[in-house]
Amino acid sequence: MTLTFVCLLLLLGCCTGFAAGLLGIGGGMLMTPFLTMLLPMAGVPNHAVVHAAIATSLATIMFTSLSSVRAHNSRGAVNWSIVAGVAPGILVGALIGSKISSLMPTFWLALLFACFVGFSAVKMFLDAKPKASRDLPGFAGMFAAGNLIGVVSALVGAGGGFISVPLMLWCNVKMHHAVGTSAALGFPIAAAGTIGYVWAGWGVPELPSGMLGYIYLPALFSIAYASVCLAPVGAKVAHSIDTKPLKRIFACLLFVICGYMLWKAFQNW
Repeated sequence: MTLTFVCLLLLLGCCTGFAAGLLGIGGGMLMTPFLTMLLPMAGVPNHAVVHAAIATSLATIMFTSLSSVRAHNSRGAVNWSIVAGVAPGILVGALIGSKISSLMPTFWLALLFACFVGFSAVKMFLDAKPKASRDLPGFAGMFAAGNLIGVVSALVGAGGGFISVPLMLWCNVKMHHAVGTSAALGFPIAAAGTIGYVWAGWGVPELPSGMLGYIYLPALFSIAYASVCLAPVGAKVAHSIDTKPLKRIFACLLFVICGYMLWKAFQNW
């Protein structure tokens, strides 16, 4: 692993951590496409690069979510009863999602990621928020919601905030509680997904050294370190400026990423 490669990983971690703190978004949507560019430099074969990028992104979220939830919990913004209700479904869903991902050809996985990023970009550009119209569901409903969040998050390597936050707002949870609770849900999503991708990638031929299943460990630790260091800086800046224009600029970047992942998908058609 060259010094240039390490510096690129640290730069990616800095950018994703700062963006997460500044705009309140998870790093998965940035990490995954850029990792598909970087991981071939480490010898990850083309047929496994999207799977490895998603898996490594999820593993990184384990570290960044702990830093985020600590900050939100100190402000009393985490609803732990919701976490307890949704987390079991998330654990099951993330394990299922990572297994489904391992069985999907690169074309379909990259296409799914592109659709998810495009949908998220439209939501962010329009700043769309659902109107509160009902209360939180019972145990069965919470478990089902957790399943959905876990499966989708594991398939695209994201922390689930783009599903869990709108869902909680729809169920009359206040915005700052929804964001804080979503941060707490990021850890079980990432932990279960990470275990699933280690299991799914175990014994896959042609993977280079330094990989644990589909997870490329040097990228995991480099990105996680830089991301955890820069996230508080982004959060501090967010309190001093209006982030709405920045969200639209970031949405435009997501449209570009969507296009890149569509191109990546059709490369593997």
